[in-house]
Amino acid sequence: MKQDEIVSAVRGTARIDSVEHAEAAVRATLSVLGERLSGGETKDLASQLPSPFAQALPPAGRGERFGLDEFYRRVAEREGEGCDEAHARQHARAVVAALKASISPDEFEDVAGQLPSDYADLLGREPVIHY
Repeated sequence: MKQDEIVSAVRGTARIDSVEHAEAAVRATLSVLGERLSGGETKDLASQLPSPFAQALPPAGRGERFGLDEFYRRVAEREGEGCDEAHARQHARAVVAALKASISPDEFEDVAGQLPSDYADLLGREPVIHY
């Protein structure tokens, strides 16, 4: 998917009003996800994303360990715009759904494989709405 297609999918799935807010949600989610990944996984993921979104990932994942509630808290904080954790959850799930449609199945499995079982909520199986 191209950048505008990812943004459109996130906007539609999460019901975000503006392109700018959807872009902020994508960058915030990728930034936090990148902190959770370890090794070269962030580079592998970045190689399959449009450049502006690839740049949201840290250059090297730290493999930082934190639970899903903390994941959503960090997304809300980085997204700003008065985003609370409930909206961050909705936005992050939409971003991950769009991510799944944007990258190879093997790469998505590599990313998902680095997340503990309590991240199943983030990896929800909701379809991506294409606009």
